[in-house]
Amino acid sequence: MKQQLALVTLVVDDYDSAITFYRDILGFELVEDTYLPLESKRWIVVKPIGSSCGFVLGRASSPAQIAAIGNQTGGRVSFFLQTDDFWRDYHDYQRKGVRFIRDPKQADYGIVAVFQDIYGNLWDLLGD
Repeated sequence: MKQQLALVTLVVDDYDSAITFYRDILGFELVEDTYLPLESKRWIVVKPIGSSCGFVLGRASSPAQIAAIGNQTGGRVSFFLQTDDFWRDYHDYQRKGVRFIRDPKQADYGIVAVFQDIYGNLWDLLGD
C-alpha cells in the first residue's frame, strides 16, 4: 500500500492576505483559488514549489476556528519547511519582513531556524 499526505488545512482570517503572505513572501505556488458560491467561501490551495503536499487556506467561520488562528498546535512548531538552500531562503525571508524567533543553529539533522507566519504559527526552516 502506498499513501501520501496531499493537503493540510491552515485556518486563516482572510483569504487574500493569506495568499499574499504564502505566495509573495514565502514563495509558495498558488495552485487553486475557486469561489464556491453555495457555501460563500473559496477553495484555495497553496504549496511550496516542488512539494507534493499543500495547504488549504480555510477562512475561520466559527468562534472555535477563530480561536485556532495562529495556534493550531498549541504553541508548538506547526510546520517544517525543508529547503535546498537554507541561507538563500533565510536571508530572502528576512528581507521580506518574516519574523524569526529563533536564530539559525546547526543541529544533527541540518541547519534550523524558527519563524512565525502572519498568524503566529511557528515554522521550522530546515536545510543542510
